[in-house]
Amino acid sequence: MKNSYNKLINNSIIFAIGNLGNKLIVFFLVPIYTYYLSKNDFGLVDLLTSTLNFILPIFSLSIFDSVLRFCMDRNYDKEEVLTNSLVVICCGFLCSFIIYPVFSMVLPFDGLMGYFYIILLLQLFYTTFNQFIRAIGLVKLYSFVGILNSIILLISNLIFLVNLSLGIKGYLLSFIVSNVLCITVIFICAKISKYISLSKMNLKLTKELLLYSTPLIPNALMWWIMGLSDRYIVTFYLGLSANGLYAVANKIPSILNVLNSIFFQAWQMSAIEEANSKERSKFYSNVFKYYSIFLIISTSLLLVFLKLLLKLLVASNFYTSWKYIPLLLIGVVFSCYSSFLGTNYIASKKTRGVFKTSILGATVNIICNFIFIPWIGINGASLSTMLSFFIIWVVRIIDTRQFVDIKLNYRKMISSFVILACQITVLYLGIPFEIFLELLLFAMLIILNKNEVLVIVSKLLLKLNKK
Repeated sequence: MKNSYNKLINNSIIFAIGNLGNKLIVFFLVPIYTYYLSKNDFGLVDLLTSTLNFILPIFSLSIFDSVLRFCMDRNYDKEEVLTNSLVVICCGFLCSFIIYPVFSMVLPFDGLMGYFYIILLLQLFYTTFNQFIRAIGLVKLYSFVGILNSIILLISNLIFLVNLSLGIKGYLLSFIVSNVLCITVIFICAKISKYISLSKMNLKLTKELLLYSTPLIPNALMWWIMGLSDRYIVTFYLGLSANGLYAVANKIPSILNVLNSIFFQAWQMSAIEEANSKERSKFYSNVFKYYSIFLIISTSLLLVFLKLLLKLLVASNFYTSWKYIPLLLIGVVFSCYSSFLGTNYIASKKTRGVFKTSILGATVNIICNFIFIPWIGINGASLSTMLSFFIIWVVRIIDTRQFVDIKLNYRKMISSFVILACQITVLYLGIPFEIFLELLLFAMLIILNKNEVLVIVSKLLLKLNKK
């Protein structure tokens, strides 16, 4: 069991190196976007990229999830898994052309559909290859490609958006260039060609892969429905300019998502490896205890410096977006908790549970959006996101007990969320010296969770010194 903790920490550090560089560059692209794109333009490209992320699992049938799970299983041939998965995504991309007339009529992307399809194709291959190199243990390459992707994205934006002033098209061209180059690097460095063989096509295996991955489609869609329905309903009721503000508001919670993705990539691998361990309940409970506290403290720290971050990072006409961030931050915490519990379904290959809870979450989100957005404006979308992720988390706590009984310290967790609520209240009141009150509340949170904080810090320092 000690080796399990060590492996989780080691992988987390490797993913941290790649992801922090990757996400920090993307995060600091926000000032460029807000200065060189209008609220309407930023709202439109945000809608386009969110739509792409939404349809990606549909036309891939979420087969890249099977690539990770089955390539980590020693009972399966890695060449067969990758070859058959690539056949599925090629068929899926061809199917996307059949409904081109529907896309062109329904989607508000006049003149941009060519970019839309190119990015869709590249994302299908990039995501699949990324999951494959992660599954076969090339985690350092996986992290390097993440950094490379962001560096290329930054340089491309400086060329197309800043120097050439290509606007929306420059934004999209940057994505195309970064994806093409990263796919090429993966293909060469991981020697992908040796894992692809038409002789390995296997209809029986393809069915098995799809039986595993297709119930995960609603899960993938659910995360994007929550973001996409927010954006479309905000645009419908309040206009593209309001969606531009909401898009910027989502960039700050993305910092929390960065921290989560660093851990989650390592955790997903550990959860699969420990799926049959007799001590998995104890292992999962201990990991969740420290993970949940880390997320809460990170959220608290972001709330302390929220207004300052917005002043430094975005143009003045986007500053008011800070009002929509606090509830989104809490929503991200609940979404991370939900994802953690979702790995229990993945590790146990019982993906129907993901299907049920995902449908529930998406339904709640859409209903709440139609209720709250017309009533309280953009913050209605933030509130809907928070409520829907909270409900998913609660349902999954109950439902996943059949696999793993995770013990929670409800008293400490509730106390921590009360402190976060006080921080949010102080922000909205806008009282003098609010940052000192925020720092005081942050200190109270640290004291409340001091034992866990000391363990997290000591473990990380120990590992970093060994590195």
